[in-house]
Amino acid sequence: MKSSKFFLRSIVTAGFLLTELLPSGAQGLPEPKEIVRKAMQAELSADLNDHSRWKYRDAQKDGTDTVSIVVETDHGSVKRLISKNGRSLNGSEIGIEDARVQTFIHDPGQIAKQKKDGVQDGKNAEELLRMLPEAFSWRVQSEDANNMTLHFEPNPKFSPPDMQGRVLGQMAGELVVDKGQNRIVTISGKLTEDVTIGWGLLGRLRQGGTFRVERREVAPGFWQITETHVHIEGKALFFKNIGQQQDEIQTDFTQVPHGVTLEQAAEMSKSF
Repeated sequence: MKSSKFFLRSIVTAGFLLTELLPSGAQGLPEPKEIVRKAMQAELSADLNDHSRWKYRDAQKDGTDTVSIVVETDHGSVKRLISKNGRSLNGSEIGIEDARVQTFIHDPGQIAKQKKDGVQDGKNAEELLRMLPEAFSWRVQSEDANNMTLHFEPNPKFSPPDMQGRVLGQMAGELVVDKGQNRIVTISGKLTEDVTIGWGLLGRLRQGGTFRVERREVAPGFWQITETHVHIEGKALFFKNIGQQQDEIQTDFTQVPHGVTLEQAAEMSKSF
């Protein structure tokens, strides 16, 4: 599971596995909320069973344009920077990056922190996933031969348990489902109103902030996040501007065998 800098991405880090959308017989389409509830239950199960590891190309725009090669292993993930602001690294920069990678793979503290962050991301993802059915009012918006689109709005009866639940509960947007495999293709949303922290004294996220996550089948039966777009603005304590401006595209997925070491992953990350 890839780490996340923003909770919205955690919602879809593990692939949303949906169970049957159309029941047998003449009962018609199930209630949208029940579709989401079954998705939640199936996803929690799928997350436990998918232990695949991947190598992929990761392009990010979050103030600086970077491209990296990521190689996942059972022991952690190696991420190697290969270009910055549209320019490939020169010889000196390659040496510096290689030293950084070598330091990481031989530093138990950094590896342990990466694993700890991953576990916390997993907990956040599960918490948010369990909120989905109740956090929103759902309806089927459209349907074609391949996809079903569900629209969601804030549920006024939802009582969020924490801050990330408050932000989640103020989103409105769409969920697009691949009907053939019952997988999430897209989830997107927008903040419908400002979200305040400490009655606005500690912070405020501004209405209109958006997110969009795209997912694709990268190998038969395996779905991964391929695009993440988050644009949130606000104010924090003492009027400091805050915001999450992230555009990330992941491509060129190849499966990594189990048993690959971090040292081997470091070498694999050099080929692109």
